[in-house]
Amino acid sequence: MKRKWLSVLGAFVIVASFATNGETAMAKEKYKYVENVAHRGASGYAPEHTITSYQMGEKLHGDYIEIDLQMTKDGQLIAMHDEKLDRTTDGIGLVKDHTLDEIKHLDAGSWFNEAYPQYAKPEYVGLKVPTLEEIFLKFGKNASYYIETKSPNIYPGMEEELLRLINKYNINKKKLLVQSFSADSLKIMHELDPSLKLIQLLSYKGNAVITDDEITKIKEYAIGIGPNHTYLNKEYIQKVVNSGLEVHPYTVNTKERMQQLIDWGVTGMFTNFPDLLNQVKKGK
Repeated sequence: MKRKWLSVLGAFVIVASFATNGETAMAKEKYKYVENVAHRGASGYAPEHTITSYQMGEKLHGDYIEIDLQMTKDGQLIAMHDEKLDRTTDGIGLVKDHTLDEIKHLDAGSWFNEAYPQYAKPEYVGLKVPTLEEIFLKFGKNASYYIETKSPNIYPGMEEELLRLINKYNINKKKLLVQSFSADSLKIMHELDPSLKLIQLLSYKGNAVITDDEITKIKEYAIGIGPNHTYLNKEYIQKVVNSGLEVHPYTVNTKERMQQLIDWGVTGMFTNFPDLLNQVKKGK
């Protein structure tokens, strides 16, 4: 009888061990496939949308180089979040009212040293605003790019120019995502090239809710959504993921929130600190 109980106990231990290991393996798999999007590069540590910031994003284990696009007076696509030059350069006024040559004479780094003295570096002084072409040339056709068409309503032809450069530099479209708050802009991109993977950006100012009808419409042209993370909940995320769409919330900068969103089932997220998300994914 004693031997029989020992056998049963042994079997129980083995089953429990497999169950525990299985859960651990499943957890590791869940973390493995969460995309780490370096928001404007590693913008928590370096001036956003500069080559330096993008390089740091790669060094800190970001999976994607995230690029916001604006268009100059002479039709060049540049990496900049704002429509105005004022916040991130020593220039003033709208991007669309300045030529590329004028913007190239601006300092796009010193502002960061003043705003974030704890991360300031002398080499940030004098950094330049890069064009999309320069970024493609620097990082190559097989880098993972996450590109946003910003304010496309004030930049006629932005989508066509973006696709022209993607094709000119033979960018690997399997590793490319294009996002926008403008559904019209994404639909233009979809019509121009149905093979492009598109993400619909969303902004919530209260408890996040998405209807089945909204999901159906988004799935007509996009493979996922990018909502602001602040008002998300588990039910929302699981509803979207179960529909077959990706969910990449922005912009998540604490390990606790990263952990929570991963546990809820997100498939990626934007962060100014890609090293922190990398740590969370590794269970640190």
